[in-house]
Amino acid sequence: MSPEVPPFSGSVRSAAEVNEQIRALWLRAGGTLSAQERAEYEQLVIEWAEAIRCEVIKAA
Repeated sequence: MSPEVPPFSGSVRSAAEVNEQIRALWLRAGGTLSAQERAEYEQLVIEWAEAIRCEVIKAA
């Protein structure tokens, strides 16, 4: 069973950490996501995008 991803509330993890979790999800799923895995993926992508945004702002 996939771990639950809490609703997005501001990323505290780096984009690299979230990206690694996204990659692990796809590996576990074997390339086809169930409805639950798709919901987890969507939350992870939102978190990843926020982490990227924060990293760009810090770099600027």
